[in-house]
Amino acid sequence: MAAGPDGEALVAAAERFAAEVLAPRAAARAAGAGEDPRELARAAGRAGLAGLGIPPAYGGAGADRRTLAAVIERLARACASAAVLLDVHLSVAVDPIVVWGTPAQRQRCLPPMAAGEWLGAFALTEPGSGSDAAALRTRARPVPGGYRLDGTKLFITNAGAAQVHIVIARTDDAPRGGAITAFLVEAGTPGLRAGPPMPKLGLGGSWTAELTLEGVELPASARLGPEGAGFGIAMAALDIGRIGIAAQAGAPDPRGPGAPDDLATADLGEMATRVAAARALTAVAAATADQGQPLTRIASMAKLFATDTAMAVAAAAVDWCAPDSARQDHPAAIRFRDAKATQIYEGTNQVQRLVIARALRAAAGAPGAAPYNPSRPAVGGAGDREPPAAAEGA
Repeated sequence: MAAGPDGEALVAAAERFAAEVLAPRAAARAAGAGEDPRELARAAGRAGLAGLGIPPAYGGAGADRRTLAAVIERLARACASAAVLLDVHLSVAVDPIVVWGTPAQRQRCLPPMAAGEWLGAFALTEPGSGSDAAALRTRARPVPGGYRLDGTKLFITNAGAAQVHIVIARTDDAPRGGAITAFLVEAGTPGLRAGPPMPKLGLGGSWTAELTLEGVELPASARLGPEGAGFGIAMAALDIGRIGIAAQAGAPDPRGPGAPDDLATADLGEMATRVAAARALTAVAAATADQGQPLTRIASMAKLFATDTAMAVAAAAVDWCAPDSARQDHPAAIRFRDAKATQIYEGTNQVQRLVIARALRAAAGAPGAAPYNPSRPAVGGAGDREPPAAAEGA
């Protein structure tokens, strides 16, 4: 995938970083024996890659989404675990602060995030609300001077390593929907605890853990955006995040088995075509984000097609490399396990199909169809603009 204007130097830096930092320890990360994610974040900061979408005024590169997608694709070729933990930091953790943060919030969070000194996390998923995010139960109750947060988040990437978490919580007593608000919660805040990294099917080098909030007291200045705007903030962040996941999924470069085989050669042609199409669709989604256009449908399309393609390519690689690929540590087996996760996080692919269908019905004027279409400034150009008004959730 090609970078946006002026992004070639960042892509070249990513290729060096992938070759020199990620590739040598990729197998160890896949086995769950990699370095602390904070070490990777600091290394990415030294390489100029930890603040790609952060405006230069806060120490970032101010890169566009096409460049960010191209960078994530290069990183994922070397190590999917490292790519996803950096992508979460660069997209769903950074983007809401850039777009919705007050000047004080941006000044506190963005410079250390751009330097890789702070790793970010996005805490939306809960034990009883994965795909149905509007059913979340984490509660933020008003107290003098701010809020008190109680609840549990689950499957949170970078939990235990992140310095700042975007926590989405309910600010009313509705069982579903209602007033949902976003907060910035820093590591070390009393009552905030991260569990140990979970053993997972794949992405062994990416920390994923439970995040517990028990009597976490925050000042009003920790609220991100207006009260009640949290669901819109979360959905807009996920739109951006899905471009990064699509880019990660587009990393495979099908080259086929070593020995000539007519059936395998035909499969190779199919897989190469699908990868090319996935990268092209991801590039369209990234360009749409750069233009500040409604993003939900095209981001979901890119995520759906690219991740299904990644799974198909990985499965073909296991077949091509059999019986050696039956080993846990075989590269094809590692890619197969890693690829499955891309169909699940940032919204399962079953949910993506629903999102796309609802968007199409809404565009056709079908009754009762109202997909979430956030109005948002382009990343890197937010400056000190006011945040967009909250929109209706899907």
